[in-house]
Amino acid sequence: MLNPMHIHPSIHRQRVIVVASVLLLHALALWALQTGLLQRVWVLAEEIVVPVEFITPVVPPEIKPPPVIPKPPPSVKTPVAAPTPTPAPPVAPAPAPMPLAIADPTPTANAPVGVTHAPVAVAPVVTAPSPPAPAPAPKVELPTSDAEYLHNPQPVYPPISARRLEYGRVLLTVVVDPEGRPKSISVKTSSGYERLDQAALKAVSGWSFVPGKRNGVPTEMAVEVPIRFKPPE
Repeated sequence: MLNPMHIHPSIHRQRVIVVASVLLLHALALWALQTGLLQRVWVLAEEIVVPVEFITPVVPPEIKPPPVIPKPPPSVKTPVAAPTPTPAPPVAPAPAPMPLAIADPTPTANAPVGVTHAPVAVAPVVTAPSPPAPAPAPKVELPTSDAEYLHNPQPVYPPISARRLEYGRVLLTVVVDPEGRPKSISVKTSSGYERLDQAALKAVSGWSFVPGKRNGVPTEMAVEVPIRFKPPE
C-alpha cells in the first residue's frame, strides 16, 4: 500500500482545490438561499420568454393552364353557280330571193313576169344644213365738202396772225345730219393758235356737205375736216 504521506504534491494540490471549490459553492448556495438571490434568478429565468414566431410556408398560387378554345370548324365554301349564258336572239331568216326572169326568145302567153336583177336597198342620203350666209357688210359713204357745187368759201386768215406769221393745221370733227348741214363742230387737233382755231370753226360752221350714206340711205355721220393756214408769200 502506498503511504498517504508519499502522494505527489501536485495531486494533493488538485484535490485541495477541488474540495475548496465544492465548499465554496455550497457556501455561496447557502448565502444565496438566505438572501433570496437564488429565488430572484429563478424568477428572472421564468420571466424571460423567448418569442417564437412560426413562419407559415408560402404556398405558390396554383397556375391554371389557359382554357383551350376550340377551333371553329373549317368553313365550307358554297360553290358559285356559273352564270347562265344569255341565249342569243333568234336570227330572222333571210327573205327568199325573188325569182329572176330568164330571157326567153319565145315566151309563152301565160309566162310569169319577174325581175332581171335582185333589189338593192338604198340608204337615204341626209344632207347637213348649210350655215346661214353672213349678212353683207353695209356700204358706208362718208360725208364730203369737196363738191364744187357746194361753193364752200375758204377760211379767212386773221390779219393779226398774218402779221405775226402764225400758221398751222387745224383738224375739226364735224357731225353732218342727213340734210348735209353741220350739226356740231369740235376741234380734234389744235393749230397751236387760238385765233386760227376760231377762224376754222367759223368758216366750217357755214359750209354745206354731201350727207353720209349707209346702203344708199342718207344718215347722220361724223367726218374729219382738216384746215391748213399758210403764211402769205
